[in-house]
Amino acid sequence: MPFFLYQARDKKGNLIKGQIEAPNTNSAADILMARQEIPIKITLTDEDQNKDIFKGYFDRVKIEDLVVFSRQMYSLTKSGIPMIRAIVGLADTTTNKTLKRILNDVAVQLERGRSLSAAFSSHGKVFPRIAISIVHVGENTGRLESSFLQLAEYFERDEETKKRINSAIRYPQMVLFFITAAMFLLNLKVIPTFTGMFAKLGADLPLATKILIATSTFFVTYWEVLVLAIVGGIFFLRSYVATKAGRYQWDHYKIKMPFVGSIIERSLLARFSRSFSMILDAGVPMNSGLSLVAEAVDNSYMETKIKEMRTSIEKGESLLRSAVASKLFSPLVLQMIAVGEETGRVDELLTDAADYYEREVDFDLKSLTAKIEPVLISVVAGMVLVLALGIFTPMWDMMSAHK
Repeated sequence: MPFFLYQARDKKGNLIKGQIEAPNTNSAADILMARQEIPIKITLTDEDQNKDIFKGYFDRVKIEDLVVFSRQMYSLTKSGIPMIRAIVGLADTTTNKTLKRILNDVAVQLERGRSLSAAFSSHGKVFPRIAISIVHVGENTGRLESSFLQLAEYFERDEETKKRINSAIRYPQMVLFFITAAMFLLNLKVIPTFTGMFAKLGADLPLATKILIATSTFFVTYWEVLVLAIVGGIFFLRSYVATKAGRYQWDHYKIKMPFVGSIIERSLLARFSRSFSMILDAGVPMNSGLSLVAEAVDNSYMETKIKEMRTSIEKGESLLRSAVASKLFSPLVLQMIAVGEETGRVDELLTDAADYYEREVDFDLKSLTAKIEPVLISVVAGMVLVLALGIFTPMWDMMSAHK
């Protein structure tokens, strides 16, 4: 965690200056208030300010690298190898240059007396907050090797689910891409050829042919405008999604999309259940755990719902009641949560809930292509039908007239 320089007033009004370690400025102020010191000024230390200029800008480490790192850290810590030696050794053996640079920096921070979780938190773009918290708890409880094993399994499952979903939706994405490309090709190259032929013959054209010719003429005349409109639309959409409101709307829409929305929703709920189970099993308090898990789900709509659950629990509601109020979970999972609260095994029951959601996601992914294929075939068949009626019908009419 970064260090902050602060100025504060004690109970007697005396000015106090010092340095404090905290995740952010607000947390630093809370710590000072807990000491009954009134903060006047809180600023990052020069070291952290210099590091913060391009902090995380070039930090790009794949989940696979984090899995390997977590597995190796589990083996090394279990073997009793000193932490700094283990970090330096992994920095020398990794092939990822970014991870190598970060691990070397972590080793330097450990030599200065910082904890491992605090060193990780200075690279928040690479190590998610949930991982930092698990490591922090592992340090305090003496179960650091178990923490790294938990993280490795968590990262592996998360990445495997993402790959399965991406693999399942790749086929419809490719089909839609080729349909769009075919529309441009037909309107820009194929239909204009027939348009010239029909114009020379001077025949009375049916409605379908007139629509095709009008569409093709529009494409030929304004294709530059269409391309600019598509590029501008994509740029606008990306810019809007980058805003807080836009991301909330987009994340909400994703779980409501036809065919894939329910799959995405259940995969997020599986991630929530497994992450929350891991957090509770590590010994993190429930309120803090919900805050961490809200960020881990990587969906602002669901993040808002989970934070509402945390607020309800802070007001004295049970986990079950807050889960029911969120309207995120199926009745079966709610029953699991209820049993978990009654028996004091919430973490175990949440693991079962994660397994349940993952099984449903697997089943739906296997049948996704079968569900989407009829729709895609209908679209392609409709395009072929319109093209055939628009082009071949006037040709048949002309052939009949010549007879």
